[in-house]
Amino acid sequence: MKLKDQVAIVTGGASGIGAASARLFAAEGARVVLVDLDEAGLGQVAADIEARGGEAMIIAADVSRDDQARAGVEQVLERWGRIDVLLTAAGVSMGGTVDTIEEGAWDRTFAINVKGTYLWIHHAIRPMIEVRSGAIVTVGSQLAQSSPGRNAAYVASKGAIASFTKTMAVDHAAQGIRINALMPGVIDTPMPARSLKRYADPEAMRAFWKQRHPMGRIGQPEEVARAALFLASDDASFITGTLLFVDGGWTAH
Repeated sequence: MKLKDQVAIVTGGASGIGAASARLFAAEGARVVLVDLDEAGLGQVAADIEARGGEAMIIAADVSRDDQARAGVEQVLERWGRIDVLLTAAGVSMGGTVDTIEEGAWDRTFAINVKGTYLWIHHAIRPMIEVRSGAIVTVGSQLAQSSPGRNAAYVASKGAIASFTKTMAVDHAAQGIRINALMPGVIDTPMPARSLKRYADPEAMRAFWKQRHPMGRIGQPEEVARAALFLASDDASFITGTLLFVDGGWTAH
């Protein structure tokens, strides 16, 4: 087991990439902390993990709230006394070009995607620094490098995560902490399903997404979860500051 007896926090753990990664981390021996606002989704993922003999802890929280991030980390340390892995998968996409997106939507996108990433790392990295060990995996997007447009705030936020990941990796490498980013393509999760509703012809856009990946299909959350496991485990012991594209060839095209 690649994460045996480790404690892994997963934000955005109620669905999509976060949920798939949490299930895989648990199958690989980790005690998993699930963070999300979706309490029903958290309960389902936790039940799935526990039904397979794993251990799961639920924290219903808004990742953009400092007090909730601080309290969440304290709860984890109180229960399990350590944090070995953090995956920041919580995210939101609202669409829009710079001339149409309202300030509130822009701020909320950055609050969840960027500030939420910062806050959970800000608090969770401290116990990692104390023991000089830890692995942090952020979630960017292939769109930060190759965007088809019409999603300005989301793309900008994912670019920020990519840069943030690299500078953190440099800052904390000597402390034994590895920090890398996943850069997924279009993945079959609730987020793109919601995004499709913004288009006049959702099926045409879905077909475009498929053909835009040279592999000719949309990715599955489990495929990204396996990449997350790789970066979180000792298999990636000499990897930090890397942007790992799990995008079916999107950015190579």
